[in-house]
Amino acid sequence: MSTSTSTLTTWSLEMTAPSDLVVAAVPGPEIRIVRSEVPSPEFSRFLYASVGGDIHWTDRLSLTRAQWVEQLDRPGVETWVAYDRGTPAGYVELDPQPDGVVEIMYFGLLPDFRGRRIGGHLLTVGVERAWSLAERWPELTPTRRVWLHTCSDDGPTAMANYLRRGFKVFKEETEEKAVAPTPGPWPGA
Repeated sequence: MSTSTSTLTTWSLEMTAPSDLVVAAVPGPEIRIVRSEVPSPEFSRFLYASVGGDIHWTDRLSLTRAQWVEQLDRPGVETWVAYDRGTPAGYVELDPQPDGVVEIMYFGLLPDFRGRRIGGHLLTVGVERAWSLAERWPELTPTRRVWLHTCSDDGPTAMANYLRRGFKVFKEETEEKAVAPTPGPWPGA
Protein backbone atom coordinates (compact mmCIF):
# COMPACT_ATOMS: atom_id res chain seq x y z
CA MET A 1 0.00 0.00 0.00
CA SER A 2 1.54 3.29 -1.05
CA THR A 3 1.20 6.53 0.84
CA SER A 4 0.69 9.67 -1.18
CA THR A 5 2.79 12.68 -0.29
CA SER A 6 2.64 16.38 -0.87
CA THR A 7 5.17 19.17 -0.67
CA LEU A 8 4.91 21.30 2.45
CA THR A 9 6.62 24.67 2.53
CA THR A 10 7.14 26.38 5.89
CA TRP A 11 8.10 30.04 6.15
CA SER A 12 9.45 31.82 9.23
CA LEU A 13 8.69 35.54 9.38
CA GLU A 14 9.72 38.32 11.75
CA MET A 15 9.43 41.94 12.79
CA THR A 16 12.35 43.61 14.51
CA ALA A 17 10.75 46.91 15.50
CA PRO A 18 7.24 48.00 16.51
CA SER A 19 7.33 50.49 13.62
CA ASP A 20 7.39 47.54 11.17
CA LEU A 21 3.70 46.91 11.91
CA VAL A 22 1.26 48.06 9.26
CA VAL A 23 -2.04 48.42 11.10
CA ALA A 24 -5.15 46.84 9.55
CA ALA A 25 -8.52 48.53 9.58
CA VAL A 26 -10.99 47.62 12.31
CA PRO A 27 -13.69 45.56 10.58
CA GLY A 28 -16.62 46.97 12.57
CA PRO A 29 -17.96 47.66 16.06
CA GLU A 30 -19.32 44.12 16.39
CA ILE A 31 -15.75 42.73 16.54
CA ARG A 32 -14.07 42.80 19.96
CA ILE A 33 -10.67 41.39 20.89
CA VAL A 34 -10.28 40.39 24.52
CA ARG A 35 -7.45 38.77 26.44
CA SER A 36 -8.40 35.43 27.95
CA GLU A 37 -6.74 36.20 31.28
CA VAL A 38 -7.56 32.97 33.10
CA PRO A 39 -5.65 30.08 31.49
CA SER A 40 -8.27 27.54 30.43
CA PRO A 41 -7.06 24.35 28.74
CA GLU A 42 -10.61 23.51 27.64
CA PHE A 43 -11.15 26.89 25.99
CA SER A 44 -7.69 26.91 24.41
CA ARG A 45 -8.18 23.39 23.05
CA PHE A 46 -11.55 24.46 21.63
CA LEU A 47 -9.90 27.41 19.86
CA TYR A 48 -6.99 25.30 18.61
CA ALA A 49 -9.19 22.49 17.26
CA SER A 50 -11.79 24.86 15.80
CA VAL A 51 -9.31 27.14 14.04
CA GLY A 52 -6.88 24.44 12.95
CA GLY A 53 -9.20 21.52 12.32
CA ASP A 54 -9.44 22.07 8.57
CA ILE A 55 -5.79 23.09 8.04
CA HIS A 56 -3.90 20.17 9.61
CA TRP A 57 -3.14 21.54 13.06
CA THR A 58 -2.43 18.35 14.99
CA ASP A 59 0.61 18.92 17.24
CA ARG A 60 -1.44 19.80 20.34
CA LEU A 61 -4.38 17.41 19.85
CA SER A 62 -2.73 14.60 21.81
CA LEU A 63 -1.76 16.76 24.80
CA THR A 64 -3.22 15.88 28.17
CA ARG A 65 -5.05 18.49 30.20
CA ALA A 66 -1.97 18.80 32.45
CA GLN A 67 0.21 19.45 29.39
CA TRP A 68 -2.20 22.15 28.21
CA VAL A 69 -2.02 23.77 31.65
CA GLU A 70 1.80 23.63 31.50
CA GLN A 71 1.79 25.35 28.09
CA LEU A 72 -0.67 28.08 29.08
CA ASP A 73 0.37 28.82 32.65
CA ARG A 74 3.86 30.19 31.92
CA PRO A 75 4.63 33.88 32.57
CA GLY A 76 3.87 35.92 29.46
CA VAL A 77 1.84 33.35 27.54
CA GLU A 78 -1.27 35.22 26.44
CA THR A 79 -4.33 34.28 24.43
CA TRP A 80 -6.24 37.10 22.70
CA VAL A 81 -9.65 36.14 21.32
CA ALA A 82 -11.64 37.88 18.59
CA TYR A 83 -15.39 37.84 19.18
CA ASP A 84 -18.12 38.64 16.69
CA ARG A 85 -21.13 39.74 18.74
CA GLY A 86 -20.14 37.41 21.58
CA THR A 87 -19.13 34.39 19.49
CA PRO A 88 -15.45 33.37 19.35
CA ALA A 89 -14.18 34.08 15.83
CA GLY A 90 -10.45 33.41 16.19
CA TYR A 91 -7.43 33.85 18.39
CA VAL A 92 -3.76 34.66 18.68
CA GLU A 93 -1.50 33.00 21.25
CA LEU A 94 1.71 34.77 22.29
CA ASP A 95 4.66 32.77 23.59
CA PRO A 96 7.58 34.68 25.16
CA GLN A 97 11.06 33.28 24.57
CA PRO A 98 14.46 34.27 25.96
CA ASP A 99 16.09 37.62 25.25
CA GLY A 100 13.00 39.63 24.33
CA VAL A 101 11.71 37.36 21.58
CA VAL A 102 7.97 36.71 21.31
CA GLU A 103 6.57 34.03 19.04
CA ILE A 104 3.06 34.24 17.71
CA MET A 105 2.59 30.57 18.47
CA TYR A 106 -0.92 30.22 17.02
CA PHE A 107 -3.07 32.58 15.02
CA GLY A 108 -6.19 32.04 12.99
CA LEU A 109 -9.92 32.27 12.53
CA LEU A 110 -12.68 29.71 12.73
CA PRO A 111 -13.78 28.80 9.17
CA ASP A 112 -17.08 30.73 9.25
CA PHE A 113 -15.25 33.97 10.13
CA ARG A 114 -12.57 33.88 7.43
CA GLY A 115 -12.76 36.36 4.57
CA ARG A 116 -14.48 39.04 6.65
CA ARG A 117 -11.42 41.23 7.34
CA ILE A 118 -11.23 40.07 10.96
CA GLY A 119 -7.82 38.41 10.53
CA GLY A 120 -5.90 41.57 9.70
CA HIS A 121 -7.33 43.33 12.73
CA LEU A 122 -6.71 40.35 15.03
CA LEU A 123 -3.11 40.04 13.79
CA THR A 124 -2.58 43.79 14.32
CA VAL A 125 -3.79 43.54 17.92
CA GLY A 126 -1.72 40.39 18.49
CA VAL A 127 1.46 42.03 17.22
CA GLU A 128 0.80 45.18 19.28
CA ARG A 129 0.35 43.00 22.38
CA ALA A 130 3.53 41.07 21.56
CA TRP A 131 5.52 44.30 21.45
CA SER A 132 4.04 45.43 24.80
CA LEU A 133 4.25 42.04 26.56
CA ALA A 134 6.86 43.13 29.12
CA GLU A 135 4.58 45.98 30.21
CA ARG A 136 2.10 43.36 31.46
CA TRP A 137 4.80 40.88 32.58
CA PRO A 138 7.60 42.96 34.20
CA GLU A 139 9.73 39.85 34.78
CA LEU A 140 10.17 39.53 31.00
CA THR A 141 12.79 41.28 28.88
CA PRO A 142 11.23 44.01 26.71
CA THR A 143 10.34 42.68 23.28
CA ARG A 144 12.94 43.22 20.56
CA ARG A 145 11.65 40.71 17.99
CA VAL A 146 8.27 39.18 17.10
CA TRP A 147 8.21 36.12 14.88
CA LEU A 148 5.93 33.36 13.62
CA HIS A 149 5.85 30.56 11.15
CA THR A 150 3.24 29.61 8.59
CA CYS A 151 3.04 26.88 6.03
CA SER A 152 1.44 25.99 2.74
CA ASP A 153 -1.27 24.04 4.63
CA ASP A 154 -2.47 27.21 6.38
CA GLY A 155 -5.36 29.22 5.01
CA PRO A 156 -4.91 30.73 1.54
CA THR A 157 -4.77 34.31 2.85
CA ALA A 158 -2.49 33.70 5.85
CA MET A 159 0.83 34.56 4.18
CA ALA A 160 -0.61 37.64 2.46
CA ASN A 161 -1.94 38.89 5.81
CA TYR A 162 1.47 38.45 7.48
CA LEU A 163 3.24 40.29 4.67
CA ARG A 164 0.65 43.12 4.64
CA ARG A 165 1.14 43.60 8.39
CA GLY A 166 4.89 44.10 7.83
CA PHE A 167 6.42 40.70 8.58
CA LYS A 168 9.49 39.72 6.54
CA VAL A 169 10.44 36.14 5.60
CA PHE A 170 13.76 35.08 7.10
CA LYS A 171 13.65 31.33 6.44
CA GLU A 172 11.93 28.93 4.04
CA GLU A 173 11.95 25.13 4.24
CA THR A 174 10.37 22.52 1.99
CA GLU A 175 9.70 18.88 2.79
CA GLU A 176 7.64 15.99 1.54
CA LYS A 177 4.95 14.83 3.94
CA ALA A 178 2.34 12.12 3.93
CA VAL A 179 -1.09 13.29 2.90
CA ALA A 180 -3.48 12.86 5.82
CA PRO A 181 -7.09 13.88 6.27
CA THR A 182 -7.63 17.04 8.27
CA PRO A 183 -8.66 16.28 11.84
CA GLY A 184 -11.57 18.73 11.84
CA PRO A 185 -12.99 20.07 15.10
CA TRP A 186 -14.95 16.80 15.25
CA PRO A 187 -14.90 13.57 13.20
CA GLY A 188 -15.93 14.11 9.60
CA ALA A 189 -15.77 17.93 9.76
